[in-house]
Amino acid sequence: MSSLTAVQETTFKDLGLHADLIRTLYNQGITVPFPIQAATIPDAIAGYDILGRGQTGSGKTLAFGLALLHNIYGKRAKPHLPLALVLAPTRELAQQIDEVLHPLARSIGHDSVVIAGGMPYGKQVNALKKATSILVATPGRLIDLLEKDEVSFEALQITVLDEADQMADMGFLPVVKQILNQTRKGSQRMLFSATLDRGVDGLVNQYLNEPKSHSIKEIEGAKAKSDHYVFVLDHAHKADISNQIASREGKSIFFVRTKRGADKLSLNLANAGVKVGTLHGGKSQAVRTRTLARFKNQESAVLVATDVAARGIHVDDIDLVVHFDAPADHKDYLHRSGRTARAGKTGRVVTLATHKEQRTVGGITRRAGVEPWVMAIKPLDEKLISITGAKEPTGIPTKEIKEKTPSMPRHKSAKNRAKRVRNQNKFNKGGSGRKRSF
Repeated sequence: MSSLTAVQETTFKDLGLHADLIRTLYNQGITVPFPIQAATIPDAIAGYDILGRGQTGSGKTLAFGLALLHNIYGKRAKPHLPLALVLAPTRELAQQIDEVLHPLARSIGHDSVVIAGGMPYGKQVNALKKATSILVATPGRLIDLLEKDEVSFEALQITVLDEADQMADMGFLPVVKQILNQTRKGSQRMLFSATLDRGVDGLVNQYLNEPKSHSIKEIEGAKAKSDHYVFVLDHAHKADISNQIASREGKSIFFVRTKRGADKLSLNLANAGVKVGTLHGGKSQAVRTRTLARFKNQESAVLVATDVAARGIHVDDIDLVVHFDAPADHKDYLHRSGRTARAGKTGRVVTLATHKEQRTVGGITRRAGVEPWVMAIKPLDEKLISITGAKEPTGIPTKEIKEKTPSMPRHKSAKNRAKRVRNQNKFNKGGSGRKRSF
């Protein structure tokens, strides 16, 4: 297994990429490959299967994307017969992969489409009819289209599995195997994953043919690029401290365990005067897309997210991650923390722990290989301000607060309205058929 080191002298031309792709990269201001790109692209464009190990933020999308595009250069797809497939665990991640690949694909005469649930079905089918070359898909929707014969893998030349360990965490491995079983034997496959447990090693052994392996050491050690802190606090102070951290300048993401917890924290922050977005599985796709776009485009922004929803958050300039709720285990800790210190940058990771939670959090950080600074914190503590940039919130509820109030499902709301009408009618009749007089 190769170990990646900085390759500052290497250029994309040195890697053997087609000139049209290099020109598009240059126009985007991308001139020097990241280590994972410099290591994997030559092997990938030579046709080898690739096993890339490392967490998010390494530049994996361009690593497999550039090789994929180089290898289908000059070829043409036919209706319902794509040339390349990228599988991702969430639609958010699929959309962000497509944002990277789409302009590069267009520069060499190809097109791409996102195939995912919660998005217009007809638009995806029409894209397949128009002979789209590259599918960026989540497993569930793709299986649906395969079963309805809207897509076939007879001409598929390249398959990429991105964030394979997250697909395993989300229970997608059986569906992923169904998909891989329909791809052509001997076609090129690339798999990228932070770890090889939870069944990912089985995918490697079963579906990759003598892969060229590359371990992204500098990304596996991304915790060294972040300063980690555990703030030990009284439970009564947790809301105030969270409000003050969220009022800082810069991009911050707060992680919570549940959808209800995410809505509650967002509402509290909005009441305190913090402009905040919420990302969890209970939000519609349109709201999730709009929330993530707003978070990416603002210099100072706060996002509250659950673990599953955050799988697709790939934003390079998040400089603070806050574990509002302690993660379930050390792997979730690393996945969450990996949202900062991306693309060679540094960041800070803060875990809020009550005195009762301190021991549990200590075990999680030890298993994650992290040695955090542990300190007692109170609202507007000097340490809190110097480490996070916390400040007193305005206290003026934001205009988005209405969106943060959890809404009742439409069918329940209708039932309750009908029940209120019945009760009112019964009240008016006095229970005996006579109208009550006052």
